[in-house]
Amino acid sequence: MSISTLFCDPANIDNASLFCQLSPSGNTYLEAFVSAVGWTLQLSAIAWVLAFIMGVAVGIGLTSQNRLVSRICSGYVELFRNIPLLVQLFLWYYVIPQVLPEQIGKAIISMQYPYSVFWPAVLCLGLFTSSRIAIQLSSGIRSLPRGQSMAATALGLTRFQMYKYVLLPMAMRIITPPLTSEMLNLLKNSSVAYTIGLLEITGAAASMQESTFQTFPSYLAATALYVIINLLILVIMSAVERFFSVPGFISGKG
Repeated sequence: MSISTLFCDPANIDNASLFCQLSPSGNTYLEAFVSAVGWTLQLSAIAWVLAFIMGVAVGIGLTSQNRLVSRICSGYVELFRNIPLLVQLFLWYYVIPQVLPEQIGKAIISMQYPYSVFWPAVLCLGLFTSSRIAIQLSSGIRSLPRGQSMAATALGLTRFQMYKYVLLPMAMRIITPPLTSEMLNLLKNSSVAYTIGLLEITGAAASMQESTFQTFPSYLAATALYVIINLLILVIMSAVERFFSVPGFISGKG
């Protein structure tokens, strides 16, 4: 059973409300927005996994005692943090496939839509966000009391074990609130994928506006969807923050 069958009258669909009217693609605008929410969530979720993994790795590298590793990670952060997100997206979509080895570039270009635009958007959003996560994680690690790392060393833990069992668990608790902000920013930044043709929420709103010339309801629907999704993320992350909080802990003290 389609979403239109549930909320629209299929016998009179052309004269129904604006969202129940048929779009040029043959689906109703309601179905288009439902599909757009799915693409937005997929894009944001996969990009977040990439951002988190890369952000943790680079964040650890920023606090490394090896100067070469630290400088490479600093260069990574400065590269992705200081180039506008939209420019990065165009680079990933238009430029990178052209400079890669010919077979790889052709394989990327020949991907079927929407994956031909989906994966460049994932890489762009993931790496851009990872640079911000890396800075926050490194700041969280540096804010921990020196006594914790000294105690880990005294116990005979290796550097790897010290990060795994002592520094990272505490730092992650400290940076949970800014990580929540980054998660919200990533969801909102997913709207730039519309510029390369992915019909996520903003893309669906723009498509509806261009076809119906109804600007207000189109973007009002997009706004409402972003607000609802962000509020759900806030509720979930608030519960996560309370669950992992360390009572009485004050960073940088003791």
